[in-house]
Amino acid sequence: MISLQDAIKQIRAKPLAPVYTLLGTEYYFIEQFKKALFTKLGDESEAVTFFDMRETSIQDVVMDLETLPFFSERNIALVEFPVFLLASPEKVNVSHEPKVLETYLQSPAPYSTLIIVAPYEKLDKRKSATKALFKHSVVVDCQPIRDYELRQWLDDMLLQHRLALTEEAKLRLEAEFGPNLFLLQQEVEKLASYAEEGEEVTEAIVGEIMAQSTEQTAIDLADAVLQKDLAEALKVFHQLEKMNESPVSLIALLAYQFRRILQAKIYREQGLTLRQIQGKIKAHPYVVKKAYERSQAYSRRGLYHIIDQLALADYEIKSGRKDEKIAFELLLYRLIYPSSKKTKQLMKDLR
Repeated sequence: MISLQDAIKQIRAKPLAPVYTLLGTEYYFIEQFKKALFTKLGDESEAVTFFDMRETSIQDVVMDLETLPFFSERNIALVEFPVFLLASPEKVNVSHEPKVLETYLQSPAPYSTLIIVAPYEKLDKRKSATKALFKHSVVVDCQPIRDYELRQWLDDMLLQHRLALTEEAKLRLEAEFGPNLFLLQQEVEKLASYAEEGEEVTEAIVGEIMAQSTEQTAIDLADAVLQKDLAEALKVFHQLEKMNESPVSLIALLAYQFRRILQAKIYREQGLTLRQIQGKIKAHPYVVKKAYERSQAYSRRGLYHIIDQLALADYEIKSGRKDEKIAFELLLYRLIYPSSKKTKQLMKDLR
């Protein structure tokens, strides 16, 4: 497995490999790989064919790859959601024959490139098709970064956009968006369009841009959930929706907040002070302080339930089982009224 940076270097410097596998849930990495690919292809980008494995069989994809290209030098198949490689495949209305993929991987068409995008934490390594894919493809690590890697990624983004931020401004961005690189990149782009050339961006400017662009962050959503204020939570969500903030990104931010609350809860129960907890949790001190304060309002069991519900909503959206707006609104109902008859009826109606 190679890093995204190494994969992009290879794409720029060498001919495309016969097969790539993008494995992980960090959409920023996946989108950056696609961007590098389309930049390399230029006018040949029209040769890319998109497939969704929830709707198209792997047999059809292989057939397309083995067909001689007519209007370009290469066939390029960008294949997403290889559900048949999961340990517990979701039910889809298409029949996959993994052996067809295994056979193709042994001898890929020299005029084709296969790119499999697997937005999952892992694939089932026990399956022979997965083993063959890992053996015969360039596997690109697209898993979320760790907290301690965040500063380097932020600095790289700032350098790319020729932005200079004060230390306080950087800390504010890190505290708000955590390791969610997709959202962090969006905010950096907004700052780049706002800041004048040569201007050093302060925390006040960051706060102003964030207030204009997002109105409320996941911290506000977390507070609405904490206060069991469904009306406020929906209001915040609809504001963010108008500003093109995706539900998947909001789920990631909420998950980041509630994981920190759970960590603070566990350490608090062990008798640690706030300062000691700030030393234990590798996150911005402000984030830890807010998590410490909020942890009083939750039981550990309640926090586990919330994190499970966030993971479920994320899966429902990414797997296409539910419309992302409906899935997020239903998530808010489940978090705020977990056992109410109204929530149960909503879940039943939306199945």
